[in-house]
Amino acid sequence: MKILRTIAELREWRENLGDKSLGFVPTMGALHKGHLSLLKKSQEQNSLTLLSIFVNPTQFGANEDLAKYPRTLQEDIKLAQELGVDALFAPESKEMYPSADEITLNPPKVMGYVLEGALRLGHFDGVLQIVLKLFHLTCPTRAYFGQKDAQQLLLIQKMVQDLFLPVEIVPCPIVRDFDGLALSSRNIYLSQEERARALCIPLALELIHSLFLQGERCVKTLRAIAMEKLQEVEVQYLAFCDYSLQEVRQLTCNQSLVLLTCKVGNTRLLDNLWL
Repeated sequence: MKILRTIAELREWRENLGDKSLGFVPTMGALHKGHLSLLKKSQEQNSLTLLSIFVNPTQFGANEDLAKYPRTLQEDIKLAQELGVDALFAPESKEMYPSADEITLNPPKVMGYVLEGALRLGHFDGVLQIVLKLFHLTCPTRAYFGQKDAQQLLLIQKMVQDLFLPVEIVPCPIVRDFDGLALSSRNIYLSQEERARALCIPLALELIHSLFLQGERCVKTLRAIAMEKLQEVEVQYLAFCDYSLQEVRQLTCNQSLVLLTCKVGNTRLLDNLWL
């Protein structure tokens, strides 16, 4: 596996690929089975796979966990090598942000300032900024993102569409741990007791899904039933939306999304259900 630390090294590696298809998996490291599923999907669909690891400072707010975000680069390198990844791009912050006065991006006015965009002002500005930079540097055939970060995925798809970027975005299913909790790099912050309480999050979504399959479509009814299951955690939002993140009163098959974010102790956990 080629380890690339600078933009110059990345560009040289990319220029030598010729017409081979390139799958790209951008991450912030602390790799888990969810990330590995993205890499495996890329390997199935492309000649070569590139992984990036970069803890992006511009998507963290002033009171968020940038300083303590898990950094496990050596372990991540070993995992990527074992999986047969072709190259790893792991730049320093100064490589990606050489200027103190940079051009920035604003997310779309409707989709970008609700839910996570409302609770974490500026978060998606930073996400879209770094993803656009990485796309320009890597010129991938396809890029892989997990459906767990649903709003992020939808915004990246919209950016690709609106800015006419020549990359195919491949959404990948949520990967869950043995107990049903959606895999996340932040799960390590949970105590044993907090993790036990957090299991009501996937259970609430499973209940919504079960009722949906039985024919229930009314959001008011489903919300009330789900909230009964979520009494052990602090619900920040439970949103029933279409794929443009507009709230709906009735769910529709293949057009609806349930987004759930809770705090368990000091840890924010995101989960969702694509219907």
